[in-house]
Amino acid sequence: MRALSRSVKGLTVLVTGAASGMGRATAAVFAADGANVAVTDYNGEGAEAVAREITGGGQKAIGFKLDVGDKDAIEAAVARTVEAFGGLDIVVNNAGIAESRALEDPGYEDYWARAVNVLLTSHQRMIRAALPHLRKSSSPRIVNIASTEGLGATPRNSAYSAAKAGVIGLTRGLAIELGREGITVNCICPGPINTGMTKGIQDEHKAIFAKRRTALGRYGDPEEVAHMTLSLCLPAASYLTGAIIPVDGGLVAKNG
Repeated sequence: MRALSRSVKGLTVLVTGAASGMGRATAAVFAADGANVAVTDYNGEGAEAVAREITGGGQKAIGFKLDVGDKDAIEAAVARTVEAFGGLDIVVNNAGIAESRALEDPGYEDYWARAVNVLLTSHQRMIRAALPHLRKSSSPRIVNIASTEGLGATPRNSAYSAAKAGVIGLTRGLAIELGREGITVNCICPGPINTGMTKGIQDEHKAIFAKRRTALGRYGDPEEVAHMTLSLCLPAASYLTGAIIPVDGGLVAKNG
């Protein structure tokens, strides 16, 4: 049998939206496995705090502000990561926003533009900026974080759903385009997860929704998504690309 590594030790990963929730958990999980981690977030102080937590535990990390809606800032973030660690092997496009907006709301048009920019356009910009460095990597990986809202939809969420569906399409398109170079591109679709975006939902309403809609009957934790992200980025995951993976407690699989 050919030995395949199940560790990202020594590889460098850039994670967006990593000051809290799934991004923070992703940064911590990769660091615990020995990766060098660039922790980026619109909340720069939060990103720096997460990086301090990681370095305090003896792992390598840098943290800084990144507005993924800014093309120049994305390119600067990639350059800063490469300067700090000597390369870039893995990109995790996790940053996001979420608002409930009906089609006829006065601010819908503005939110549509912002949602598409932050949730979709930023992904391709990050990948394009990172591509020259990924091509030099022995284990190049891209993971885009979409949502089960990209596979289905709920009311007052059309802009978000459209952007997340676009992430799924982008993932498949780039998996085909970059496959011959050995660069894998995969997508995770989290379902109901306990993060800052769902913090405002009352616990009793979360319980009702989870029992009715998911097979496991509960909300997931950020770490459960982070470990799937890590799995997709292992050197051993070299033949997995173009996959769209729900991490949703069985929400998509369940009827009714």
